[in-house]
Amino acid sequence: MKPPHTPAKDRDTARYPRDECGVVGLVSNDEEAARSAFFALLALQHRGHESAGIACSDGRELRLHVGMGRVAEVFGERELAPLHGRLAIGHTRYSTTGASDLRHAQPFLRETQNGPIAVGHNGNLINQEALRSDLLRRGVALSSSSDSELILQLLASSAAADWVARIRDFEAQVSGAYSLVLMTREALYGVRDPLGMRPLCVGKVETEAGVSWVLASESVALQALGGTLIRELAPGEIVRLTAGAESFESFPSEQRARRAFCVFEFVYLSRPDSQIEDRNVHELRLRMGARLWQDAPAVGDVVVAIPDSARSAAIAYAAAAGIPYNEGLLKDRLIGRTFIEPDDAMRKLGVRLKYSPLRFPLEGQRVILVDDSIVRGNTAGPIIKMLRQVGATEVHMRVASPPVRHPCYMGVDMARPEDFVAAQRSVAEVAAHIGADSLGYLSLEGLSSSVNGPGQTPLGLCRACFSGCYPLELVHTRLRSSSS
Repeated sequence: MKPPHTPAKDRDTARYPRDECGVVGLVSNDEEAARSAFFALLALQHRGHESAGIACSDGRELRLHVGMGRVAEVFGERELAPLHGRLAIGHTRYSTTGASDLRHAQPFLRETQNGPIAVGHNGNLINQEALRSDLLRRGVALSSSSDSELILQLLASSAAADWVARIRDFEAQVSGAYSLVLMTREALYGVRDPLGMRPLCVGKVETEAGVSWVLASESVALQALGGTLIRELAPGEIVRLTAGAESFESFPSEQRARRAFCVFEFVYLSRPDSQIEDRNVHELRLRMGARLWQDAPAVGDVVVAIPDSARSAAIAYAAAAGIPYNEGLLKDRLIGRTFIEPDDAMRKLGVRLKYSPLRFPLEGQRVILVDDSIVRGNTAGPIIKMLRQVGATEVHMRVASPPVRHPCYMGVDMARPEDFVAAQRSVAEVAAHIGADSLGYLSLEGLSSSVNGPGQTPLGLCRACFSGCYPLELVHTRLRSSSS
């Protein structure tokens, strides 16, 4: 039995946007694009597990199925059977600015004066209140509180001559982070925001039957389909995918100099086997772990990771320190990522259910426990207590990112300012709060140098959750007005 979803009234979703979603789009060489989208979404399940949906086009009409729960819970043979066509988009969702209920499940599908369109969105619009007010003033009916529906309505109401022009019209009105997959009867579009904050890549699957084109949040979706990565979409770029020989068209942005890619994708959000911005996520996390040893060395007998996203950093930390690495925590794979559970009580329950400590090799040992990040402290505290219960004599916490102290307004659930365990506490106070014998973090400079290593083209990063320096002026305007 799935746990109940928390009603919107019990969660401060209006004030604190939440998002970590996965999107996929396919132009298939057969009529089973929706089935391929299903397998791609399974590979992106780590990006959200509250709802899932797939829309498809057979060239005449668009069909849609959405549901609450994980991808395999929403889709079986009965749900996939009616979804025929060579075009499909899919979405796996964690709550954005709307509640966790079926009204907000994506993709969104609407009839418009230019024909039906379906949209899947990863990100967050920071000027959504003004956009919503303007649409309502113009008489546009809105059925949800999701900013993804605002995107669809802005696209649908554009008077531009074609869909590329309508997308450019939309981009001129919005501010924020977004990676979009947009489907009409005849074509599939991929769109990335002008700063490239959220990831979106394009690749292809080649078989004897022909070539299928794929858009996805991460390259692991391509791997699941046996495809190859071509590249990430450039900031502000639009690509149009259609069936046939001339199936790939690119419409680059005129402004591509400035970048602000979300560094938290490398720290936690993305799978370690993903290739993002010409960087292997596992390799970057190894660099973070090695640099963490330089920034925050510790004396211990064994290095243990909080699985799964901290494993790469822990292995590198142990190697740099000359201390054995061992598995100290078993993880129940059927329990979702507690960082993206819809409320605090669910996260705490999820930690107890998800992790089980191994008495060997922890009993009688000084344990160095490595995690990728600490946001609320709801995972670290209970786990440290578990380690002591099975006999760890000391627990030294090391974190492969800087202290998280600032909310994210660009599409990642980062809690309220007062919920950050490090916001108003010193490092020593955080250590006492979570019950660790000591605590150390990766430095901000160490994080940046791990991402932009030797021989790599420097990548502009959004590090606002660590530094408080936001890449969009509208955020600074909002912060100034709220403090005055």
